[in-house]
Amino acid sequence: MQKRRYNILPLVYGKYLNLYAFFAPKKAATKAFKVFSKVRKGKVTPQQAEYLNKAKHAIEYIVGHAVQVYRWPGPKATVVLVHGWESNSFRWRHLIEKLKAAEFNIIAFDAPSHGYSSGTFLHVPLYEAVLNHIVTTYHAKHLIGHSVGGTTVMYNTFKNPNPQIEKLITLAAPSELHEIMTHFQNLLRFNTRVMRALDAYVLNQFGFRIREFSVARFAQSNTKKGLLFHDTLDPITPYRASAQVHAHWKGSSVVSTEGLGHSMRHDEVNDQIIRFLHA
Repeated sequence: MQKRRYNILPLVYGKYLNLYAFFAPKKAATKAFKVFSKVRKGKVTPQQAEYLNKAKHAIEYIVGHAVQVYRWPGPKATVVLVHGWESNSFRWRHLIEKLKAAEFNIIAFDAPSHGYSSGTFLHVPLYEAVLNHIVTTYHAKHLIGHSVGGTTVMYNTFKNPNPQIEKLITLAAPSELHEIMTHFQNLLRFNTRVMRALDAYVLNQFGFRIREFSVARFAQSNTKKGLLFHDTLDPITPYRASAQVHAHWKGSSVVSTEGLGHSMRHDEVNDQIIRFLHA
């Protein structure tokens, strides 16, 4: 019964948005974007707390959010870890252990509305603003991002070249915002009137249209060294996303896997990351 209710709710909300957009498209778009960007899970669990609490470093106050930062100190270059949607810094624990063994200085942080950080909503422009503060404050040299964290890493580099950054690594990162929005539209089954209003809302809020947000396009001007990981059977983010980015990014290499899923939490992936950072 509960599963059926969760299946019906998006459709009910989609019908509501369709009707609302007929009379007040701007307000309907605002409501739709809040649904799109609302974070429903990803806070630190009791099992995760023991590991993360030992590494708490500082709380940074950025664009109205209290952002929890973690540090595992090391004498080598600073690596910043950027987690994905409805996750937190605990997802990096296996990579962190390998980075510690390799003596890197490791910085991780919980995105707004995730982990120990404050908030209710998250979208890439907000995530990018937080990441840029972390990059400049902690003098990052390498960035590693999973899923939407990888998208944020690429968008940050597009907006802020940050000459001290040398290498970027993304794992299972989406590329095209319009594909994500189309999936959102199909889930709620709202009409083109709502989508047009959403497009206008995004333009007004962030200065770009939905189809203009493209990591593949951002990659064209990227002069950093990059390593892209993506599983060909990824059920969340299509493999073509990283393939398209690689095709537009001269300094990148792509590692294709099969059967590792979307999380990419595997020793063989982490070992290749360490080798790329050392190279």
